[in-house]
Amino acid sequence: MKQFASLFYTMQTVKYDKLADIVCDLITEENMALVCAIVNQKGGVGKTTTTVNLAAYLATRGKRVLLFDLDPQGNATSGLGIEKDKVELSSYDIIIDGVSLADCLQETSVRNLKVCPSNINLAGAEVELASMDNRENRLKSAFEAYSEAYDFLLIDCPPSLGLLTLNALIAADTVLVPIQAEYYALEGVSQLMETVNTVKNGLNPELDIFGVLITMFDGRTQLANQVEHEVRKYFGDKVFKTVIPRNVRLSEAPSYGQSILEYDKRSKGAEAYHKLSREVIARERKYNKK
Repeated sequence: MKQFASLFYTMQTVKYDKLADIVCDLITEENMALVCAIVNQKGGVGKTTTTVNLAAYLATRGKRVLLFDLDPQGNATSGLGIEKDKVELSSYDIIIDGVSLADCLQETSVRNLKVCPSNINLAGAEVELASMDNRENRLKSAFEAYSEAYDFLLIDCPPSLGLLTLNALIAADTVLVPIQAEYYALEGVSQLMETVNTVKNGLNPELDIFGVLITMFDGRTQLANQVEHEVRKYFGDKVFKTVIPRNVRLSEAPSYGQSILEYDKRSKGAEAYHKLSREVIARERKYNKK
């Protein structure tokens, strides 16, 4: 019943003609949290932008969302208005010291959205993890007690395929891969897919590709359209119909510590992430029926 209270808040942030969809979302049967690792070892592909804005829009649709910042840069943390330099407990403390997830969570300005922050302390975590027992399952253990408290648990992974990302892939149910609509877009994707398959075959048999998202798309250029064609050819129906455009407002929002929903909800970038959130919810329903 708690989710119905969020309906009144949601009415203030989306158009009235979307309320039927939202009510449908709110009355669906509660399931275990869908843990989704948002990952691409190639930097600058819109990974953190996607994590922050997808989380915000899912939350406005009444979903209980936890964003787990696993990137030492902490951009998802600062992008939600949290001063990472002032964070006392972070994802580092969970991974290395076994601190409870609940002790690290912080509220955000978006209702239904909480964040486990990150900061520069996490930069040395991979070196520390290398000598620890059960090093690849640290994150999975931290999540187990909280799987019923949220609908979505989104992990913003670092731009690498090291032990932190391995922890995310083992803890996750699914993987969302942002791919930039530019030259060399598919460079490194085959390596990522090999890593995902290795984890699936040995350490996390339930791991699945939830979706592939084309980002930074400029439909005016032939190159962007060619890249989109190749990505859809390679991944098939795993590619989301929604494409995230190049958008100045999306680039500006993090400097104000806001999601695009708060910064400029009428922008093209905001419209795209709103559409993406609807696709994600639709796929999540199908996933839970498996």
